[in-house]
Amino acid sequence: MGTHVIKMPDIGEGIAEVELSVWHVKVGDLVVEDQVLADVMTDKAMVDIPSPVHGKVISLGGVPGEVMAVGSVLISIEVEGAGNIKESAQPVVAAVKEAPAPKVEAAVENKPVATAAPRVAVCQGPIVAREADERPLASPAVRKHALDLGIQLRLVRGTGPAGRVLHEDLDAYLAQGQSTVSTAAAYAQRNDEEQIPVIGMRRKIAQRMQDATQRAAHFSYVEEIDVTAVEELRAHLNEKHGASRGKLTLLPFLVRALVVALRDFPQINARYDDEAQVITRLGAVHVGIATQAGGGLMVPVVRHAEARSLWDNAAEISRLATAARNGKASRDELSGSSITLTSLGALGGIVSTPVLNLPEVAIVGVNKIVERPMVVKGQIVIRKMMNLSSSFDHRVVDGMDAAQFIQAVRGLLEQPATLFVE
Repeated sequence: MGTHVIKMPDIGEGIAEVELSVWHVKVGDLVVEDQVLADVMTDKAMVDIPSPVHGKVISLGGVPGEVMAVGSVLISIEVEGAGNIKESAQPVVAAVKEAPAPKVEAAVENKPVATAAPRVAVCQGPIVAREADERPLASPAVRKHALDLGIQLRLVRGTGPAGRVLHEDLDAYLAQGQSTVSTAAAYAQRNDEEQIPVIGMRRKIAQRMQDATQRAAHFSYVEEIDVTAVEELRAHLNEKHGASRGKLTLLPFLVRALVVALRDFPQINARYDDEAQVITRLGAVHVGIATQAGGGLMVPVVRHAEARSLWDNAAEISRLATAARNGKASRDELSGSSITLTSLGALGGIVSTPVLNLPEVAIVGVNKIVERPMVVKGQIVIRKMMNLSSSFDHRVVDGMDAAQFIQAVRGLLEQPATLFVE
């Protein structure tokens, strides 16, 4: 038997160190070639680290949240044959810092420091034998779901990677027996706390948001838009072409409106390098689409939106959003935007104050559509109304330019035929 040492790879772009985000294995696990061992976080994206060999994990070189240098030992695997290190190098492997499996799992899964209020769960089917203080792997959403159902997670057999408990496992557990929650338990006093390490994607988001608010001179501008006509056009196009070309949401119309409006406001389709004191105005419109993924907010980029049709933009938005939510978006797909579009859909509220996605100088926020009585040509009619809540970098964009830009977007959406008149 030999030892195969995997070092932190050079991910490129001149990156000297990366953050270890999550382990997918623990000491003692058997792994196969191409199995994902860990995720690491660069400034731009999450990157999978696969195994090049079959074998058994004998040591881990870091804990989630640790920043590791490129070339440092990431993991050691016992393999058949000689491995990739000489016999004299064995003591180095033995010195690699190991993270006990329970500690790693707690950091990854945000293990609470105290138990929740007691609830009663009864199951007639087979259960998992775990120690009373042992907490199985499960996401925060699964933990909350189990708490709501009155299920003790330590009794549930997990079918996910490394025995992770999934929502489906909770359903299977309930199907085997029954779960009841006492009324008293529902109103019981709670003193539990949960400590959540700020690591991986969440740390990068926090750093970027803090950096943006400290460096840029934010100001926001809100405008109300009548989207009745564009929504009618969208419904018509979906009815006529939806089966063959795909369904359209409002987002590709908004992207098209940005493309057309930016022709007259090139100072808004720009990036500002505040260290070099250089503003770069782009002819291409690379629209970042803020997307909520499992690990946090990501911004995949629709490149060259100015050269895409309505359906092409729609398909690209859908593809990128799916890739981001599944953690499959590449670094290139998550960088290079020139302006960002952010929307919370039906949860969009009335007004928001989006934070700039540096080094961009503008972000356009979409609020929810509501039906309201409006006065049109002296008559009270019901119209579909929506606010755009947008933020700009006042170091680059003057207030008048920002207002005129949003008014241009408003005019295009309220008269949607002008979106396609050249």
